[in-house]
Amino acid sequence: MEKKIRTIATLSAHSFSVTLDDVLLKNGAPGRRIRIDHPEAAAVVPFVSEEHLLMVRQFRYALGKETLEIPAGKMDPGEKPEACARRELLEETGFEADLFQSVLTYAPAIGYSNELIHIFSARQLRKINAEVDEREIASVEKVSLGELKDMVGRGLIEDGKTLLALSFMGLLRCR
Repeated sequence: MEKKIRTIATLSAHSFSVTLDDVLLKNGAPGRRIRIDHPEAAAVVPFVSEEHLLMVRQFRYALGKETLEIPAGKMDPGEKPEACARRELLEETGFEADLFQSVLTYAPAIGYSNELIHIFSARQLRKINAEVDEREIASVEKVSLGELKDMVGRGLIEDGKTLLALSFMGLLRCR
C-alpha cells in the first residue's frame, strides 16, 4: 500500500479537484501521484425501439470536436445514480422512460481518478414537453443498431462510456 506524505499542489474547479501528492511506495521508495476527485456520473442507453437508440451529439472541448454519445452527466450532491440518469435523459433528449435497468458501474480512469459511472438502459420512452439543453447538446439523433455498428467500425464513435455500454449490452460484436 502507498502512503501519502504530503500534498504538493491542488487545483480546484467547479466540479472536481486535482491534487499532486508525494507518496511513499510499497517498496519504501518515494514517488508522486496525481489524484482527481470527481463526482460520480450516470449514463443511459435509451431504446426508442428494439432496433433504435437515442444518442446525443455535443461538442467536447478537450477533443476539439463534436461527438456522438449516450446521454450522461455528473450526479448532483446526494443524488442517486438512477435519478441522475433519468434527469440527464430528460435534459439531454426531452424523453422520459417507464423502465430503467441498471447495466453496470465502472471506474473510467482508475489510475488517477475516483470517478464512477453508473450505466442504465431505458425503455418505453415518451417525449415530454421539455426543451433540450442547447448549451450542451447540438442534436438528438435516433440511430439504428446497424448504423451504430457501422459508425463504431469506422471510428465515428469514440466515447468510452458509450462503447463500453453498447459492448457490455451485446449491441456491438467484436471484429
